[in-house]
Amino acid sequence: MADRLGKVEHAHLRALASLPDRQPFLPEVASPTLRRVVESLNQPAYVTGRRWDVLAWHEAADKIFGFSRLEAGNRNTLVAMLTKPHAWRLFGDRWADEARRMIAQFRATHDLWSGDAGFIDLLDTLRAGCPEFQCWWETHDVGKPQSGRKQLNQKGSGIVSFEYVSSQANDDPGLKLVIYAPVIRSDNRGSEGDGES
Repeated sequence: MADRLGKVEHAHLRALASLPDRQPFLPEVASPTLRRVVESLNQPAYVTGRRWDVLAWHEAADKIFGFSRLEAGNRNTLVAMLTKPHAWRLFGDRWADEARRMIAQFRATHDLWSGDAGFIDLLDTLRAGCPEFQCWWETHDVGKPQSGRKQLNQKGSGIVSFEYVSSQANDDPGLKLVIYAPVIRSDNRGSEGDGES
């Protein structure tokens, strides 16, 4: 079976094999410095934690993703993507592909926290809010973060292509800064996804 695993799956197995004893998951807080960096950016940007909770964002990101409309306890990119009609409109006919890509990426993080109450609660929320989630989750696909391009159907602007990247925070590698930049070129060739939308 090991010979059928790709590089991402091999890395995932190595990470699971070397797991240290963990304290229970506690929601993170973005540092004031990280919040100021997000606020200073002209492009849509936000910060997520290990569970993909949205910890910081600014107006440009909120205008696209509607983070402020999510309940404080469920301000999470997976909850937004899988359970909110806004995401279905935002991604259109690409929604299912993007959702599956995000789930595969989240699997890599989830399995490091498997059995933790905070992660169990999140899975319960996703199961309750997205009929497709359980089937996609049971495939056990594992993805890795990538930079890429997404086409988003923005209210009032139509389809807009964005390139995006995510990077780890220096003071806590479990936190990721995600930045979107509109594509100014005319070759809108579709979407590639790293998932943290």
